[in-house]
Amino acid sequence: MLKEELNIIKQAILNEIEGYEFYRMAANQAGTSDSKEALLELANEELKHVGYLEALFEKVKKSNEDDRKLAFEEMPPSPEIYNWEKVDKEYISLAMSVFSIGMQMEQASIDFYEEAKTKTNIGEAKELYDLLIKWEQVHLEQFTEQYNMYKEDWWSEQGYAPF
Repeated sequence: MLKEELNIIKQAILNEIEGYEFYRMAANQAGTSDSKEALLELANEELKHVGYLEALFEKVKKSNEDDRKLAFEEMPPSPEIYNWEKVDKEYISLAMSVFSIGMQMEQASIDFYEEAKTKTNIGEAKELYDLLIKWEQVHLEQFTEQYNMYKEDWWSEQGYAPF
């Protein structure tokens, strides 16, 4: 059982690192310093998640049952709310691509944690996975809202907006 929990945490760490690399790469493609800053904030959020999960991994790996329960109960940092106004509208196509891929990544993370929840019998782990799901849902909701706004802007620029 413990091995399965550790494998789930390792995969979660990898998921967050992939998110970090993606947002960092997108920041390097951003056309303005404000857009770059917004994307780097996202990358840094993923690194916060990595740090929390790495600490959790070590606690779970090295602890007895009581310590393990406490490790799962420690609260991870909550997702930050971003100022998406910083993403310059001049780069709408890039922003749409970033948010579209981000939405897919967040949904994949939600699905991963949902499945992990079904595989554990540790109550504290289920609560942790619920919290991680909430992290990812906050990002998914933000990304979906921004994507839809940029999509409307893009349609308007292309002359596709309904009049």
